[in-house]
Amino acid sequence: MALLIIRLDKIIGNAEAWRDTFRVQLPDLPVRIWPDAGEVRDIEYLAFMHPDFDALPAFPNLKAMFSRAAGVDDIAKHPKLPKVPLGKIEPPGGDPMMTEYVVMHVLRLHRDMPAYQAAQARREWLRVPIARPEQRRVGFLGFGMMAKAPALVLKSLGFSVSAWVRSPRQDAEVPIFHGPDQLAPFLAQTDIAVCLLPLTVETEGIFCARTFAMMPKGAMLVNVGRGRHVVDKDLIAALDAGQLSYAALDALWPEPLPPESPLWLHPKITVMPHVARRPTVAQLATEIVANIRSLEAGGGLLQEVALTLGY
Repeated sequence: MALLIIRLDKIIGNAEAWRDTFRVQLPDLPVRIWPDAGEVRDIEYLAFMHPDFDALPAFPNLKAMFSRAAGVDDIAKHPKLPKVPLGKIEPPGGDPMMTEYVVMHVLRLHRDMPAYQAAQARREWLRVPIARPEQRRVGFLGFGMMAKAPALVLKSLGFSVSAWVRSPRQDAEVPIFHGPDQLAPFLAQTDIAVCLLPLTVETEGIFCARTFAMMPKGAMLVNVGRGRHVVDKDLIAALDAGQLSYAALDALWPEPLPPESPLWLHPKITVMPHVARRPTVAQLATEIVANIRSLEAGGGLLQEVALTLGY
């Protein structure tokens, strides 16, 4: 049995850090770093981020794969994707970095910080009406592990919080809307929309002229999902018309954002270079080890990706 690390050592930590961490957590597991795969028959597990399957050999004894990327839309339909279970390696309670990041942007928009920053540049002593948290409705599109923790923090601060998901679901703490038929009523009661959706055929371009029109006038958007969730020209048109008041974009398309993109200098848009969170080698290794132990004990992956759904 061996684990092959592909590209993770180039993005998070280094090869030595990965080997050292697994040596502590699962000392009997040989860890190899691509392209030094060794004997491919030994490889039972792959851990990667955006791998090039065209460049990889076949692994005849492969049992499972683990993806660091939040989205797997780039590999889910790859013709050479190995026919074994694919799991995400995410902490089960969400990531505190994502929680702080989402809460930061929601609070920043809620308290009109972009307007105050613009006023400071003009040397203008600007005082505007202040909305209390209970007057602001925050809606999460997508309500997985990364969304629930910031949603509950915002709720604890007094915000009205709801969520919209693909399929019916009950939640004791947050009202849940679901499916295409409930998207319009969900957006109609959302002042700040936070997108944490996976990218699928159904969700690509979900923030467009049609859905911006469903939102209250002056609504705001925080996109920490995928860049292709937002139709850029429609966002700019909605901001220019006053239908939306601000947008904070951490995920963009393409990335890096080209210098000529009009998003860069729009006064009502904050562009961030996809920096919501950075897990550590130790965090990722812990989740991989937990999954391997589950599989070796006859169980399943802890967070298996449904390839037919794309997440």
